Amino acid sequence: MWKGFTHLLKKDLKMMLSGKFFLLALFSLVLYSCYINLVYVNLEQEDYQVYLFDPHGASARQDAPSGQNEHVTDVGSRQELENACADGVSIGIDLSAGTPEIYMLSSGTQTADHYRTEWGKAVLTKIMDEKAVLSETTDHEVEIIGAFDKEQKSRREITCEFLFFELSAVGFLGLASILFKEKQMGVIRVHGILPVHKAAFILSKLCVFLLSDLFFAILLTFINIGFGEGLAILPGILAQAGILSLVMALVGFLCAVWLPDFKQFSLFYLVLAVFITTPVFLAGQTGVSWDWIIFHPMYHLFTAMKSAYFGVATTSFPFYSICAGTTALLFYIAYRVLAREMTKEG
Repeated sequence: MWKGFTHLLKKDLKMMLSGKFFLLALFSLVLYSCYINLVYVNLEQEDYQVYLFDPHGASARQDAPSGQNEHVTDVGSRQELENACADGVSIGIDLSAGTPEIYMLSSGTQTADHYRTEWGKAVLTKIMDEKAVLSETTDHEVEIIGAFDKEQKSRREITCEFLFFELSAVGFLGLASILFKEKQMGVIRVHGILPVHKAAFILSKLCVFLLSDLFFAILLTFINIGFGEGLAILPGILAQAGILSLVMALVGFLCAVWLPDFKQFSLFYLVLAVFITTPVFLAGQTGVSWDWIIFHPMYHLFTAMKSAYFGVATTSFPFYSICAGTTALLFYIAYRVLAREMTKEG
């Protein structure tokens, strides 16, 4: 029953080669890596600018060493401070009443506003005279947390995003395009009368795409994060990449077999990209607060992959149990749909 599995693997590998799948994957790898190393890490990522209105000289800025408070700009009036903070990014500190007041306009996201507030408090702690106002207004110390500098953090975040996009979108399209080509060539009709197990037909495609996706994840991680640091987090990354690869490959397989033509498949892919993948990126990267996002399955896959890139094991046994159950359910549905298609073709 399974003696033709090797033949199926060779056939699927040839289909991927003829479809220029590996060439496209190599092009994506080069494009992503060039952007990360030549553009993204060189972008100016300045800290939030702080504007200080201190008409009574309550701060200790005059006594600070040169360059210590380069993120603080003095303003001459409250109106000037409000105008400077009108961009929704800058932070204002008003010391005119004796008690420090942090002024800022909301950027529209709670996460960004929280970071801005904490940055304003940190700058305030740094510039205040401990004998004057600091003891009355702040009872905390600023603690540096995290093991990554700004560049390394940026590299891990953008590499995770590119890998998630590659596996969820490009991999999905790759398997579906190959299966549509096989349908046009009559491959499914031929296999409907051959003594080849339907599960082997599905598994062969899952194997070649899974291995190619894992190899892509390894190269993307090593090139853009480094061999030593990438090797330390590679097991977690491969686990999450494998889950996402299998899920998206099975979904792509189902759509390609179930939908009659590529036009309908393109419409379904548009819905997938706009209404399923996009909200995940918005919630995960821009800080947009949606209570319903916790019910979005792709959001949990994205956060799990992001945690793996930062070496944080946030996933648990229920997470992997649900992923395994979902994969098994998708495989069963794909098996039933393929069996019906082969019967119809035969």
